[in-house]
Amino acid sequence: MGSEAILVLGSQFGDEGKGKLIDIIAAERDICIRAQGGHNAGHTIVHGDLKFNFHLLPSGLLHPKCINLVGSGCVVHVPSLLKELASLDENGIQYKDRLFLSDRCHVDFDLHHEVDGLSEVELGKSAVGTTRKGIGPTYSNRADRSGAMLADIFDDELLETKLRRMADGYHKRYGGLLSKYDVEEEIARFKTYRERLADLVRDEVPLLRSAKAQGLKMVVEGAQAAGLDIAFGTYPFVTSSNCSVGGMLAGVSIGWNSVKEVIGVVKAYATRVGGGPFLTEQLNEDGDKLQSIGKEFGVTTGRRRRTGWLDLVQVLLAHEVNSFTALNLTKLDVLDTFEEIQVGIAYTVDGTELDSFPAGKKILDKVQVKYRTFRGWKTSTTGVTKWDELPKAAQEYLEFIEQFVGVKIKYIGTGPGREHMIVR
Repeated sequence: MGSEAILVLGSQFGDEGKGKLIDIIAAERDICIRAQGGHNAGHTIVHGDLKFNFHLLPSGLLHPKCINLVGSGCVVHVPSLLKELASLDENGIQYKDRLFLSDRCHVDFDLHHEVDGLSEVELGKSAVGTTRKGIGPTYSNRADRSGAMLADIFDDELLETKLRRMADGYHKRYGGLLSKYDVEEEIARFKTYRERLADLVRDEVPLLRSAKAQGLKMVVEGAQAAGLDIAFGTYPFVTSSNCSVGGMLAGVSIGWNSVKEVIGVVKAYATRVGGGPFLTEQLNEDGDKLQSIGKEFGVTTGRRRRTGWLDLVQVLLAHEVNSFTALNLTKLDVLDTFEEIQVGIAYTVDGTELDSFPAGKKILDKVQVKYRTFRGWKTSTTGVTKWDELPKAAQEYLEFIEQFVGVKIKYIGTGPGREHMIVR
C-alpha cells in the first residue's frame, strides 16, 4: 500500500475545535503536517490534566511516534516558535528528530507585526480585526517576491539585505509611525536564532518523498477555515492564505493523489473572532448563552468570540469548495440546555432566495436568513460515546445537517477531552 493523507480543515470561521480530531488521528499516523497560516492560528489539545495551546506547531507533537512538519505554505515568527518549544520542554515533550520546518517557509519578522498594527489603525472603522501577528504583511512580501525564507536566515548577507530593504520600504510608507522599530536589533537577534534552528529547518521535498516511498500515513491540518479563505471567504475580512484543500496542497509537497479523506470540521453552532459578516450572529440571550457555555474566547487573542446559530449555507459552500468526504461536528453538548435550536438554511434578498453565499458586502448587508427550528433535547450529552445513547432530538438535528450538506457526520464531539467523541 502507498502513502495516504487525511486532510482536516475548518468549514466556518475557525475555532471549530479542529485540534482534538487532529490529535486523535495523529495518534495513528506517522506524520502530522501544518500546511498554511502562521501563529495567528490556535489549536487547543487536552491530554489528561495537561492543556496545550498550539499556534504554529503541528498538533501531532504530543504523540512520541509521530513526525511533525511545518510545511512550505506557512509563515514562521521565530520568537513565537521558540516560546512554544519552551512550553514543550517544560512539560517534558521530546521533539528532537520529530519536528521539522520547511526551509521554504517565509519568515514573519517583528517588522511585519508593527506594520500589521499600523495598517489596522490606518483602516479605522474599516479595520479587518486581524490578530496583528504580521501574517498579512508577511504573505504580501512573499507574493511581491521581496520576502525572506527560512533558508535565507543561514546566509548573513542575504538576510540582512532583504530585511533592511523591507524595513526601508515600510519606513517610506509609514514614516515616523514606524520609528519604534529597530531593524539592526532584529538582525542581531537572528544571529542568535541560527544555531537554535539549524536542526529543525529541512528541505521538505526529499523528506516527504522518503515518507511516501515508505508508505507512511499522514494527517495534514488546516489553520483558520473556509469562511476566512482569501479566495472564498468573506473578503476582505479573511486571513492571507488559502484555507481550502487547494491551499493545503499548495503548501505541502504530498501531491493530490496521496489524499484519502478530506474531513470538514463544523461547530454545532457558529462563532467568529474579529470583524466581518456573520449572518447568523445572535446579539441576544441565545448568543450570550452560547458564548458562556461554550467558553468562547479566542485561543490566540483571548478575545470574546461572537456567537450565533449554525449556518448551513456557509457549510455547504465549504463543502462545494473542498469536497468533504466526512464531517466532524464539535461541541454538541453546548446545546444541551436550549429549548429551541435554530439553523440557517437559506438566504434571501428582497424576498428572492439566493443560490449561494454571496461575495459582495453590499448584498451581504441586505441578506435575511431563513431558519429551521429544532426542539432542544434538554438532557446532557457530555461524554456520550455512542450514537444510540444520544437523545432522539439530537439525532434528528445531526441527521438534518447530514442531509442538507450531503456528507456523513463521522465524528461527533461531546466534550473537551479526546475521549469525548462518537465515531460512526
